[in-house]
Amino acid sequence: MKRFPGVIANNGVEISVKPGTIHAIVGENGSGKSTLMKILYGAQQPDEGDIRIKGELRKFKSARDAIEVGIGMVFQHFMLADNFLVWENIVLGEEPRSGLTLSSDLAIKQIRELSSKYGLAVDPEAVTGSLGVGERQRVEILKVLFRGASIIILDEPTAVLVPQEVDELFASLRELVASGVTVIFISHKLDEVLKVADAITVIRAGKTVGEITDTSHVTAVELATMMIGSILPHPGTERGVITEDVLLEVKQINLVRDSRSLLADISFAVHSGEIVGIAGVEGNGQEEILEVILGLQAQTSGRVLLKSIELQHVDTRHRRDAGISYIPADRQRDGLMLSATLWENTALGHQRQEPASDGIWINRAALRTYTQKIIEKFDVRTPGVEVSAQALSGGNQQKLIVGREMLSSPTVLVAAHPTRGIDVGAQAAVWESLREAKRQGKGLLLVSADLDELIGLSDRLLVMLRGSIVAALDPQATSAAELGAYMTGARVQEAL
Repeated sequence: MKRFPGVIANNGVEISVKPGTIHAIVGENGSGKSTLMKILYGAQQPDEGDIRIKGELRKFKSARDAIEVGIGMVFQHFMLADNFLVWENIVLGEEPRSGLTLSSDLAIKQIRELSSKYGLAVDPEAVTGSLGVGERQRVEILKVLFRGASIIILDEPTAVLVPQEVDELFASLRELVASGVTVIFISHKLDEVLKVADAITVIRAGKTVGEITDTSHVTAVELATMMIGSILPHPGTERGVITEDVLLEVKQINLVRDSRSLLADISFAVHSGEIVGIAGVEGNGQEEILEVILGLQAQTSGRVLLKSIELQHVDTRHRRDAGISYIPADRQRDGLMLSATLWENTALGHQRQEPASDGIWINRAALRTYTQKIIEKFDVRTPGVEVSAQALSGGNQQKLIVGREMLSSPTVLVAAHPTRGIDVGAQAAVWESLREAKRQGKGLLLVSADLDELIGLSDRLLVMLRGSIVAALDPQATSAAELGAYMTGARVQEAL
């Protein structure tokens, strides 16, 4: 049992995990999964109830207590210093020593042995910032193994991986459990859960509502029904009317930073009623092209046009005022002020526009009314507009941001990973909002690590690799595996 003011986050949750297995935990955002994992990892303490490890009662006052009994956690957002070498990140705080001095040779030797034992191939002497997403995740797993973890909690481990990297991760997890390690796997991707898990616990509204010990006899639809009481949503392909009206045009964008080319001759257009999807392994230029479009960083050369109006010399505020809305990839870092109220958050990025502003001053009454409209239209589950953003679940935070950007009546909506880390119910709501924007004749630029989402929602797909567009694909004629092959360079499109 875990209570917070006005909320019971965990209400008699029970979970039993067999050693040497992969045990999945699924549930909606706000169902209590995160609270349960924080309790198990020692980051929070329960108000009632027991934790038993190998039959022995344990009480954790901190994460250090959990680590000492063999529990490690790999968070969805990696906690690595990019300027450190891999081995330095892995041993940080647990440095092996020869006498009184740090022994880099011993650290590297131990990491190579761990890598070999568990099939987690990394170069311990590589600079962490040079690694791909899949490699960085292996570094995070090696960090907890280096500290002696026999139980590893993985929070949304496939959220940023392409299909080939997911397969590699699952192969590594099987190596881990074959060696006696226990894995607790948290995910919203039910098809992946069924592919990798030996057992599944379903949590809803802070309670355990189902335990599945034989995953061969359950479907994703049945899991979704247990989680949210309805069938599993799918992004689906919806063909609308794409007009000849070009809303956003990017022409020959180049970006060079510290003598390194981050974007090379990027050109594309987004039409009215069209969703253009951009696929790519993270770190291949998707973030940079969005920042250039938003004016968050200046390109070295090239042009950005909104309805034929040049934007490259206009700042971010004026671009948003001109009609570009933005759903950022990291809702908590870039999309919200977590300690501020919901009505204050709905003003972000629009504070000089109605209804946020009445000319000079912030119109608080109008903002409260506007926020209530977002809450009702986008099903943001909250006690009211005076609640802080940090009190909402991830899915409800995301719906608030989507509502804020959609109701500003943009010409172009730029959406970066709009459903990352949210449950299937919130996913369906976000997908429908994007489709509705398309029906209204808006142009949408969609970046996502969810390949099914990209294929299902997009009218046209662009693939980025090492800062260049390397393929332009028809989503209806493209599979996730084929898209992943272009993203990793295993397949090349001869002519764009």
